[in-house]
Formats: sequence, C-alpha cells, structure tokens
Amino acid sequence: CSSLAIGTTTGYRLFSLSSVEQLDQVHESNEIPDVYIVERLFSSSLVVVVSHAKPQQMNVYHFKKGTEICNYSYSSNILSIRLNRQRLVVCLEESIYIHNIKDMKLLKTIMDTPPNTTGLCALSINHANSYLAYPGSASSGEISLYDGNTLKTACTIPAHDGPLAALTFNSTGSKLASASEKGTVIRVFSIPGGQKLYEFRRGMKRYVNISSLVFSMDSQFLCASSNTETVHVFKLEHLTDSRPEEPPTWSGYMGKMFQAATNYLPAQVSGMMNQDRAFATVRLNISGQRNICALSTIQKLPRLLVTTSDGHLYIYNLDPQDGGECVLIKKHSLLGSGKMEENKENNLQPPLPQSYAATVARQSTVPSTSTMPGYSEDGGALRGEVIPEHEFATGPVCLDDENEFPPVSI
Repeated sequence: CSSLAIGTTTGYRLFSLSSVEQLDQVHESNEIPDVYIVERLFSSSLVVVVSHAKPQQMNVYHFKKGTEICNYSYSSNILSIRLNRQRLVVCLEESIYIHNIKDMKLLKTIMDTPPNTTGLCALSINHANSYLAYPGSASSGEISLYDGNTLKTACTIPAHDGPLAALTFNSTGSKLASASEKGTVIRVFSIPGGQKLYEFRRGMKRYVNISSLVFSMDSQFLCASSNTETVHVFKLEHLTDSRPEEPPTWSGYMGKMFQAATNYLPAQVSGMMNQDRAFATVRLNISGQRNICALSTIQKLPRLLVTTSDGHLYIYNLDPQDGGECVLIKKHSLLGSGKMEENKENNLQPPLPQSYAATVARQSTVPSTSTMPGYSEDGGALRGEVIPEHEFATGPVCLDDENEFPPVSI
C-alpha cells in the first residue's frame, strides 16, 4: 500500500503514496489506450498492463527502462492479474494461469474453474507461501485454496451460503478474509487450515456489493468498502482479551454469561453472538461508485485511503485506539493537474487545518518502448497450450536491483 496504479482511456499512471499533502506521479504511459488492468510489483519497475484494445493479451514492462519484457495471449479475456515476488497469476472466466515471475514461464494451468465472471481471486503477497484463493463454486460461497509454490490444492473452505464477492489475504498469508454477494457478513479464516477465526456483520438492513476488502499490514484491522457511502474498519481482536479488567457491572456480567453460553449453543447461533460491530467508519460524499481502499502508514501515522472510479484519492486519519468516525484530511485528483481540485477542496466540511496545495506530478523521462528492444512478441499461452521453450527470453527478468523491492520481514 505504498503506491497506486490507475488505468485510463489514454494509458496508465503510477503514483507514490509517501506523503499526505503531495501526490507524486512516478510514471505515466500513453502508449496503450483503454487500460483496464495495471498491476505493479510492489515498488519495483515491473508493471503488468491489459487493454480493452487487446483484452486477451498481457503486457509486462520494465517502466523505468521503457522496455517490454514480454507479452502473452490467452484463450479469452483477462479478468484480473495478481503478482508477488514468486508468482504471476492470470485469471480468466473459467481458467487460471500461474507463471514463474523470474522468467515468466507458465508453470500451471488450472482448467475448468467454476464460472468467475468478475475474475475474483487473491494471491498472498508473502512469496514464501504464495497461496492463491478463488471461488470453488458459482452458486455457493466455497473458496478453493491453492499453494502457488508447490502447485497443489491446499484445501476447500465453505465460507458463505451465497456466491463470493471479495477475497483478500493478510500480509503474511496466514489469514484470508471473504464476503459474499449479499455483503452482510465478512469472515476471516486461518490459512492453510481454513478454520474460522472472526466473523463481522457489516449490516443487516440492505444487501451491498463489497468492492474492496483489505487488511492492514500488521493484520490488526480489516477494511471493507462497497457501493454504499460507508466504509467499515473492523478490529481483529478477541473480546475476552481486549477487556480483561472489565468492572463488575450488570451489562458486563450479562456479557460474560452470553459468552459462556456460546460454548453450549449450536455453531450457527454462537457465530451470530460472536459477530462484532465496525471499529471505525468513513462516510463518503458519494455512493454507487466502485472504489478501492487501503490501510497504510503515511508519515508515521495510520491512514485509510479510498480511491474512487471517478479519479479521486481520499486520505483519512484512523485512530488505532478509539476508532470511530475517520476524519478526511486530503483529497487528490488523479486525472488532472490538481488546480481545479484545489478550488473544490476548499468547500469540504468541516474546514480543514491544512492548506491545500495543487497536486504535484513529476514528468516522466522514460524513453519510448518503440525504440527499445523487447522480448518475444508472440510468446504466450494461446488457446491454453504450453508455451514452447524457445518463446522465452534466455535470461531471467532483471529489475534494476533488489533495492526496488520492499524489505522482507521475517
């Protein structure tokens, strides 16, 4: 959650999220129009792009050098792409391709997966396990868990009654969160065992389409956003551990009685009792738009970031102790120069203590790919075939240096 990639009708842009006041544009490319997928490998120079012009083709670039590393074509439209330091996963409606990111070789094709029209899948960013999760059924909320390193099925998790709408791993790949199309309940499971650890109720009044589900890097919080105006942040803690010295009030006593009773109740009933309310919330000024959220630390403070499909980035302060309503501290425009946005921001309520500055965008000095040599132009998993050895570059994919990757926490 240290950078942001957006696809536009003219190409794609990469931003650095190191400051609240200033949004730095790292790179802009206008060589491929109508980009609907753009994935960057952490803070490295590797970026994967898919365009509406060629929805069955994946292009892999080293954007700092301005070179195309390779491109692959598939049997149907690419719906999503996930990557970590070990694997690159391409999700089609009824199949999943797993590549080795070091040389881009195709390692495994998972064929005949249940119809997955949204390309829903999640890949652990921890390359030590590279767990992959995807829907195991089109009619129920079953999750298929696959080990991307050993290339073997790990387990099946019966997560929800209805079809899945969102999946995400925590940073270590030890937890998996999920939501169904109803969007009322969010569950967290242990990985690779699949045991249910937490269950959060987002709301019972109306069904929603959850568009974003993300853990904080320390796995203490889980954020969920939908097509409504409310973003929910849940805290992953056991109530028995969070209030060990609760005063002997009547409500406290009754709470302990209910908690003890859950040991003797059917699983379905006890699960309802263990559900938690949101720890913190955000009220957006818009609803009905697709958005993506992130929980990140910027300038040493916890922030909640919301990017909307109309091209705006909202940054909120998150109180990790008391939660509650998060305060909007900055709004950035991702599409324009920022001058018009500066005037709009002055109308935000309540008035903010910081003075707003125009969005700062650094000009890119990357040379055009048309003048740079690339890898094989026709190498790809066409019609699901295994790619011949001669279609690959002789050497591995080389980035500038290992410093391009964030440090590996042990």
